[in-house]
Amino acid sequence: PNPMMFRSAMNKISAHSETTAMIGDRMDTDVVAGIEAGLHTVLVLTGISDQAEIERYPFRPSEILNGVHELLP
Repeated sequence: PNPMMFRSAMNKISAHSETTAMIGDRMDTDVVAGIEAGLHTVLVLTGISDQAEIERYPFRPSEILNGVHELLP
């Protein structure tokens, strides 16, 4: 995803990067785009990326979850 896409969407709904998160399962697309857009990033380990994949990149997501079910109270 292009970081400008996030900015445009946030502007449309009057959201702010301080209160918005990018949740995804890929380090090379989802997390990097979220970081570039200034968002809180959440990597879920139910897709492409795993713990070994995380170590290959110089950047880190804000949070790492085993699955989206961990977002629920």
